[in-house]
Amino acid sequence: MEFSDGKTIFVQIRDRLVDQILTGKLLPGDKIPSVRELAVDLEVNRNTVMRSYALMENEGIVDNKRGIGFFVSDHARERLIQDEKEIFVKEELPRLVHQAKVLKMIPADFKLLFDQLNDNQNENK
Repeated sequence: MEFSDGKTIFVQIRDRLVDQILTGKLLPGDKIPSVRELAVDLEVNRNTVMRSYALMENEGIVDNKRGIGFFVSDHARERLIQDEKEIFVKEELPRLVHQAKVLKMIPADFKLLFDQLNDNQNENK
């Protein structure tokens, strides 16, 4: 994993695990890598990984089973989808709309995107 300057490392680690939950790579009840394992894998300090896990535990994304490890909570995916949609609509979408206006884009420019969104709608039925 390559880290960027825009966010702290522990938040980037959290975001990576969140992405794995949202994409179904990690399912409810799955054990996530131990703090030590992930720290070695990512070549970061164990305290950094622990901060990520503590953040996710506070958010209700993972559960800590003392002596056993951290596990994806039962309702993590649903909670994350709701939270991430809200963040997208409030923070990211306004920037995208502004950029589309600046570039004088029209609805036809977004046909492929709308087709993909329609596929999402069909999957949810």
